[in-house]
Amino acid sequence: MSTDLEKAIVLRNLGKYKDSSLLLVKLAEEYPLNPVIHYHCAWSFDVLGEESKAVSHYEKAIELGLPESDLPGAILGLGSTYRTLGEYEKSKMVFEKGISQFPANRAIQVFYSMTLHNLGQHSEAMEMLLKCVAETSDDPEVLQYKKAITFYADKLDEIFDKD
Repeated sequence: MSTDLEKAIVLRNLGKYKDSSLLLVKLAEEYPLNPVIHYHCAWSFDVLGEESKAVSHYEKAIELGLPESDLPGAILGLGSTYRTLGEYEKSKMVFEKGISQFPANRAIQVFYSMTLHNLGQHSEAMEMLLKCVAETSDDPEVLQYKKAITFYADKLDEIFDKD
């Protein structure tokens, strides 16, 4: 099994997405209780643009107890997939759970901000993105304004006294 899984991952890395996906679907059928296989199967559907087929595999991978090393990627994948399918509330719930489990994971936060945007929560989305930029950028021009970016992140709609 692990040799076939490694082969599928190599195929994906080589851009042979369909071949990788076919092998992963076969493996998921042979090993239905293997969370890592379901995770990679979901990932393969995502790269093929077949998001609706990815959902059940992401859910199964998480439900079966995906290793901690792969869990943030599965949470990001499932939340993002729900978002692209227009299931914004489900996406929001997945990302919120992911942020509570992995509060330092900036990628989850960035993708969560996209969901907030889709839900019309623009201020919250911008606040999260601005904080991510301020706290992770190594661009000297951004760093020069880090304090201001952080200060204004949650005050975008405020109008300050003109006097």
